[in-house]
Amino acid sequence: MEIERKFLIPALPEDLETYPHDRIWQAYLCARPTIRIRRQGDEFILTVKGKGTLAHEEFELPLSEESFRHLAEKTDGHPVVKTRYRIPLPPYTVELDVFEGEHAGLWLAEVEFPSVEEAQAFTPPEWFGEDVTYDKNYRNVRLAGLQAEEKIRF
Repeated sequence: MEIERKFLIPALPEDLETYPHDRIWQAYLCARPTIRIRRQGDEFILTVKGKGTLAHEEFELPLSEESFRHLAEKTDGHPVVKTRYRIPLPPYTVELDVFEGEHAGLWLAEVEFPSVEEAQAFTPPEWFGEDVTYDKNYRNVRLAGLQAEEKIRF
């Protein structure tokens, strides 16, 4: 189970480059259920996400580079490219995504929690902006240009 809140960031921290970070390329095979492939550094990952905003099931499986490249040719929408910075906020870690391409200038912070109650009780630091946890427009699958259809038609 993944439990996380997501926030817009109005200004980047001045010392951002001092934090560990990775460039991420990800694209989607399906919007509902959400099936994503991701390259992060030397890792290739297939992710399946269940329904939900604050909390949802999430499963990750490692891929070979060959499998990743094969699946990349089958993705829909357009890739989402970003740099993810990991900023300590004890007892949590802020994952700050700085987007590239058509989403350049978009900065989103995610914080994961061990429980829904802890997520709801979280008070964000002053440098966080609007809480967009429940705003589907800030989901990466939507940023890739995909929308989940309400009904599946055959």
